Amino acid sequence: MGLLAFGINHRTASVALRERVAFAPDQLCQLLQDAAQQTGMTELAILSTCNRTEFYAVAVDEQAEQLQQWLSQVCDIPLSDLVPVCYRHESAAAVRHAMQVAAGLDSMILGEPQIFGQMKQAYSQAEAAGTLGAELRRLFQTVFAAVKQVRTETSIGSSPVSIGFAAVNLARQVFDSLSETPVLLIGAGEMNALVARHLREQGVQSLTVVNRGDERAQQLAQEVSAQTLPWSELAIALESADMVVSCTGSVSPVVTVDMVQQAMKKRRHRPLLLIDIAVPRDIASQVADLDDVFLYTVDDLQSVVDAGLRQRQAAAIEANQLIDARVDHFLQQQRIQQDASALIGQLRREAMQLVEEERARAVEAIRAGLDAEQVLARLQHNMLNRWLHAPTVNLRQLAAEGDLEQLALASRVLGLTAKTPLDEEQT
Repeated sequence: MGLLAFGINHRTASVALRERVAFAPDQLCQLLQDAAQQTGMTELAILSTCNRTEFYAVAVDEQAEQLQQWLSQVCDIPLSDLVPVCYRHESAAAVRHAMQVAAGLDSMILGEPQIFGQMKQAYSQAEAAGTLGAELRRLFQTVFAAVKQVRTETSIGSSPVSIGFAAVNLARQVFDSLSETPVLLIGAGEMNALVARHLREQGVQSLTVVNRGDERAQQLAQEVSAQTLPWSELAIALESADMVVSCTGSVSPVVTVDMVQQAMKKRRHRPLLLIDIAVPRDIASQVADLDDVFLYTVDDLQSVVDAGLRQRQAAAIEANQLIDARVDHFLQQQRIQQDASALIGQLRREAMQLVEEERARAVEAIRAGLDAEQVLARLQHNMLNRWLHAPTVNLRQLAAEGDLEQLALASRVLGLTAKTPLDEEQT
């Protein structure tokens, strides 16, 4: 019985297959209980995101195979399609994988922080389903501590590694306070949706979306708590925004030189930051020649992204070193726990053997007609002497050697309340 990490992710499986294996949050409690019942596992957690579905468990080999069969049946995917894209990590490798995943080291975007929150949700869902045992609880708590250390002691999440992140990072350098900066998003696609979320995380209060399709604009506005304007009012919207991020599917510029010139007159030449992350470009290149207008394109941001990625890759090396140390510590603590359990088991077995031997003697004496009270007194005397013999001999030996620290430790193990000489020295 050992730790297991099993699943699929963006490196091993296609989007189409990952979609079939993804689980909604409201399904997980029932799924966990069903999987535990079908496999006989008592400790099981599921991490399910758009890029991965993983199982963390305490299992034997047979149960790991059963879990894979269960996944095949639940998702209606033939084993022949599922097996080639699944990975499986055990013991130390499982611990290391869990830490790397939670720290964003195994993510599509290196160092992304969202996966940490998703790992915490997996922990909470397993706890709610009753499938979070002592071993998994200790694993997750160790993983969370490792991620906090990685985030604190390395720069894994500080450098921009996506165009959207780079755009927001640029805005932070330009404006004193993003919370007071009105932002206009031209386009409501995936890229601008990411930019919008980053902007909200950085405290932007005024966010407006303009898109050719009203339905998609309304959907994005609802997701990020923004307002919308119709496409026909794009030129007017430029007058009030201090920062504009444009990303549409247009084959020709949607923001022309004339539009920006007219807007700057109404703005009384208040500076305007324009970030064009569309390909082909959304903003006419000549706009960069206008006074008080600052235009950055996707090429400008790409150099920032490349530098950020190099910084994160360097930070990932440091992060993995921290994780290796955490894995070693976890395994050491696990061995200590296992050794302690073995000692406790041995102690109970020896105590039970002693009890059974003395009980058998007492029963035999009573059947032989000896007085029951005398038999019980002898039983008590023999059990007491036999049980205390080894501790007594060892305590006297420690005392003879003058080993006060070991005497104090023995006192703690035996649950003695009397003070030892070492205790008296320290008081």
